[in-house]
Amino acid sequence: MSPADHTRVGYVLKMYPRLAETFILNEILAHEASDLPMQIYSLRSPIDGRFHSDLARVRAEVTYIGGPSVKAEVFWSHLQTATRAFPGGPAFLDAAAGESATDVYQAMLLAEAVRADRVTHLHAHFATVATTVARLASVLTGVPYSFTAHAKDIYHETVVDDDLRRKLRDASAVVTVSDFNLKHLADRYGADAARVERIYNGLDLDRFAYETPSGRPPVILGVGRLVEKKGFADLIDACVTLADRGCEFSCTIVGGGVLRNDLQRRIDRLDIGHVVELLGPRPRQEVAEWMRRAALVAAPCVISENGNRDGLPTVILEAMALGTPCVSTDVTGIPEVVRHGETGLIAPQHDPAALADTLESLLGDEPLRLRLAQNARSLMEAEFDIRRTIPALRSLFGSAAVSPPVELEVG
Repeated sequence: MSPADHTRVGYVLKMYPRLAETFILNEILAHEASDLPMQIYSLRSPIDGRFHSDLARVRAEVTYIGGPSVKAEVFWSHLQTATRAFPGGPAFLDAAAGESATDVYQAMLLAEAVRADRVTHLHAHFATVATTVARLASVLTGVPYSFTAHAKDIYHETVVDDDLRRKLRDASAVVTVSDFNLKHLADRYGADAARVERIYNGLDLDRFAYETPSGRPPVILGVGRLVEKKGFADLIDACVTLADRGCEFSCTIVGGGVLRNDLQRRIDRLDIGHVVELLGPRPRQEVAEWMRRAALVAAPCVISENGNRDGLPTVILEAMALGTPCVSTDVTGIPEVVRHGETGLIAPQHDPAALADTLESLLGDEPLRLRLAQNARSLMEAEFDIRRTIPALRSLFGSAAVSPPVELEVG
């Protein structure tokens, strides 16, 4: 029997579901399409008010792992039980040194769920709390863990090098979503990052059918959370320049976030509301329809003051699959997919004037939009089709998985 024959994967997520994390939903659905047995473990209850209709297609059971606070007597009771009942009990206290009580408690609860569900491998998304809890549960149970590193979790100023180094070293496998990230981890963490593999986030291209961008109205579309790293303030400023030049266009920004009021005040102050609109968050299917109608998608990503940045935004991949040309910036892995002059156009970050020039050049050149869109779709088919990317991830799970854990009695 091969290791993959008995693989049962538990996905450990900080919060499930989340509106902005469609890449995780895509991944889960692709695993299920290949009949990989799965469990989903969420450390927090969802707070987003709008969810994707595709969530109804997920068959895996979702278990919410405890709460953010626990009484001391409950914590110590679980700790006593865990150190006796699990094979990794003796090593657990050392492994948990320096971690928060909440993370330690949730790791114990996760370990209990893993044993009950007969999970053979744990996989976390983001190298932060989900990986912390997965790592500790792995120590207790002996079930190996892996994780996917994205962007904020490896670039933000709050990243603790020793913590990330330990996670890289202890994981059975590590995935990251771009070659840029791969190089960063190798340069910063050396041998501890030697087993990191780049696997792009894939798309179900059957659900993103290509449509030619010919004949579309001059609509610039921005999609994403209204946070600094998305660069929407630069997009608004670029739109002022376009309007001053007499360019015919409109700009719609879809998404919600902490900067909504600031961005709206910017629009009002610059008197650009007649052509720029903040639409708020919308369901995934509606966003796709906006993409199909737009002349181009603008993703003017920037590196925030605290080091936060995007890895490889899913919105870019979706737009390119649908046939909508993209203008973006040279942040992290974006140039790996938005190849300037070939599959899209790149403008410098934090440069609204250059962004306006790039947007205007694409709006005014339909043959260029068509050529970029066709090339972008070809790239999606060659490197981002989830039917190509997901087998590599499943292979990591299967090669690391242990035999189903046996029930242990508390001695």
